[in-house]
Amino acid sequence: MTAADDPAEAGYAEVRFVWNYGTTDERLRALYERGKAAQWNAVTDIDWDAGVGAPSRTDALHTRSPLGWSENCPVPHERWGAFHWEFHSWMTSQFLHGEQGALLATSRLVTMAPDMDTKMFAAGQVTDEARHVEAYARYVELLGNSYAINPSLKRMLDTVVAESRWDIVFLGMQIIVEGLALAAFRLEHTRSFDPVIAQLTRLVAKDEARHVAFGLLTLQEIYGELTSRERADREEFVKEAALLMSRRFRLEEVWARLDVDVEAGTNYALQDQKMIDFRRLMFTKIVTSLAKVGLLTSGVRTHLEQLELLRTLPPRVRTS
Repeated sequence: MTAADDPAEAGYAEVRFVWNYGTTDERLRALYERGKAAQWNAVTDIDWDAGVGAPSRTDALHTRSPLGWSENCPVPHERWGAFHWEFHSWMTSQFLHGEQGALLATSRLVTMAPDMDTKMFAAGQVTDEARHVEAYARYVELLGNSYAINPSLKRMLDTVVAESRWDIVFLGMQIIVEGLALAAFRLEHTRSFDPVIAQLTRLVAKDEARHVAFGLLTLQEIYGELTSRERADREEFVKEAALLMSRRFRLEEVWARLDVDVEAGTNYALQDQKMIDFRRLMFTKIVTSLAKVGLLTSGVRTHLEQLELLRTLPPRVRTS
């Protein structure tokens, strides 16, 4: 059976029993063992008493931010610190919502995966994602400033969770959503202005790195055997996913919270060079992973270039 066979055509997700309980992929089993050894406890391994950041501390955050103020910014310079506080609150809220999406999607992978090694790692990832939800929920509560899920992220998660083809659940969650999260977590750790979020993102980023590696190992082998129709279908999925994920960073919710004209704020987010560089930075891991699984085709590359998401131009792996 190829990656796109029966379940998608039938319109439902297949639950797959696997009667071979032995190891069929030593790399996946080793990744599973690493995951078991790296478990942490959100209650005891984070020093929640170290203090969560407050608006009065945004000067430190401002100086380490990848986003810059310019004369064209609709937020006055004297309120730029307030922007960074809202951006941080928005970002951590989206982390929380994304982790719930990862929890639901990965739980489906346990039933859909075609072999026991993949099922076992996916089961371990479910535990990881539940812990991430727990930790970020507690952080956002302590922060005292939260945001609803971004509509583009919600649409992406809805698409992945409802998908009937197991490999596209992998592609959407492990490569796109988790790849973006990994870049964001690492950035958030380096620019953190309070010790709690620094600890939290460091621990989560280690888990996410395994999850992305899991997706790469799983998809590299089967994506070398896709038919032209199957490949084209996955290219279209990647294009739509990239569009949705890039739209997250228009920051409409942040501009509205600051009582800034949303259209002016959105135009600034789209045109300001530092914001463009920030989006490119966020997509670096996704671009690299797409190249590794053979989906950085000429069509996908052109689409990413049009969205201004290519920070570097990796060697072409395949053209179409």
